[in-house]
Amino acid sequence: MILGIESSCDESALALLDPAKGVVGEWVHSQIACHADYGGVVPDLAVRQHLENFFPLLDLVKSKHALPGEVKHIAVTCGPGLIGCLGVGLSLAKTLGNLWGVSVCGVNHLRGHAFSPFMKFGGDDAVWDEHLPHLGLLVSGGNTLLFEIAQDRKISVLGKTMDDAAGEALDKGAKLLGLPYPGGVQMEKFAEDGNAHSFHFPQYKSSREELAFSFSGLKTSLLYTLKKMSEAEVKEQLSDICASYQAAAMSQLVAQTKLVLHHGNYRSLGLSGGVANNQTLRNLFDELAQNYRIPLLAAEKKHTGDNAAMIAYAALVDSENTWLDQDGRLNVNPGLRMDDVLQ
Repeated sequence: MILGIESSCDESALALLDPAKGVVGEWVHSQIACHADYGGVVPDLAVRQHLENFFPLLDLVKSKHALPGEVKHIAVTCGPGLIGCLGVGLSLAKTLGNLWGVSVCGVNHLRGHAFSPFMKFGGDDAVWDEHLPHLGLLVSGGNTLLFEIAQDRKISVLGKTMDDAAGEALDKGAKLLGLPYPGGVQMEKFAEDGNAHSFHFPQYKSSREELAFSFSGLKTSLLYTLKKMSEAEVKEQLSDICASYQAAAMSQLVAQTKLVLHHGNYRSLGLSGGVANNQTLRNLFDELAQNYRIPLLAAEKKHTGDNAAMIAYAALVDSENTWLDQDGRLNVNPGLRMDDVLQ
């Protein structure tokens, strides 16, 4: 089996993946409560939490599985992410690799997200081939990327945000509205009871030739809208504001994706990343896939955020990653991009 280790930000996560059976176990310690009072992730606190929680998590794994006997490989996130957090995970991976005498593989966190919608297929090459080429959208607090997975499983980035990521825009918008951390999740809850047509917020549009996303104007528009309203008005219309703001962000994601679908020849559509947990976005992408008569491959909600299962899975299926031996070649890279590969 493959032991996956994820520590890029504020989730300490381990997972075991059996290439023949799929994910057989996941163990996660979430730090949301620790960072809530600060309104966002505090890097030093996140590192300390990783140091405190990885070994108790490893003990939980050992209570269910015979370690190291069942593990033949270790896959660990090398980037992108917070450098201190990445360092904790890599140190753990290298230590276990040396102790157990198994190989350690570095995984690009973004590529883990890209492949996460395929996890239900395991390592079945025949099923994989049926769904390639694939158009995927990775949308999270730090990234908004539209990409293609070709028939040979190589990834090409087609478009990305020029400023804020979609998840960042939702979180910042929620903060302007006084909603608690994590803001995007809270905004979605209020939006459920709101009218998405009550307020008009701008939507950035691009061409197929210069495909890009932009959400900074959306956030600025909300700021100016709130300045014109009294505190009582904001409170009274909070659900409508949330619904309208969220709809503007989601409409841009759908429109840019549709632009590529219309001119491409894809056999599946994918959705991954933390914002892919948003049910409104999932519904919109399901409708989009149906319109183009292709299947929607959306990552399971438990695998949309930072998780070790997708890291182990990417190590199994990513044609551009290679198993690395314990010779000092593997290091963290906080600035990794989607199309960067670890060789």
